[in-house]
Amino acid sequence: MEIKPIIKIENIVATVTLDQKLDLNAIARSVPNIEYDPEEFPGLILRLESPRLTALIFNSGKMVVTGAKSTQMLIKGFKHIMRIFVRHGIIIVGKPKIQIQNIVASANLGVEIDLEKAAYLLPNTMYEPEQFPGLIHRMKEPKVVLLIFSSGKMVITGAKSEEDVQRAVYSIYEKLKELGCVREVPQATTW
Repeated sequence: MEIKPIIKIENIVATVTLDQKLDLNAIARSVPNIEYDPEEFPGLILRLESPRLTALIFNSGKMVVTGAKSTQMLIKGFKHIMRIFVRHGIIIVGKPKIQIQNIVASANLGVEIDLEKAAYLLPNTMYEPEQFPGLIHRMKEPKVVLLIFSSGKMVITGAKSEEDVQRAVYSIYEKLKELGCVREVPQATTW
């Protein structure tokens, strides 16, 4: 029976560059439900309900958008932020540049992993079970970090695209199979 890994995007962090300075005080006065306390944090905090995202907005015209579960959700959320700005008289000149900085995902390979063997055979790994129960693998292509657990579950971080996440999971799954580090999980029988 061929096992198909289950992959879930947990969070996408992106930066947005607007080619202009922003007057944070003016934005804080005109946009409702925006948080601004320059003594605590140098930027505005805008939390969207739908899609559920948070944007940190700085006077340099840079933003950090976090919380998206897909690239489409990220783009939809950013367009929503721009509509809020326009509705409240904040003019954005030029075309904003969005760049994904990090994607964090989880995956379940559906098999158990022999971490001792994997640590011995896989390059670029660190495994110290008395410190942390997972194996840390730094993959070169795509350039991501994988936290792999004996249960077959894993965390992927550092990806720049959803395709990189898919490639990393399927690549490590094939590599672990090739090295003989996977054990199929016995399926529970139902009566």
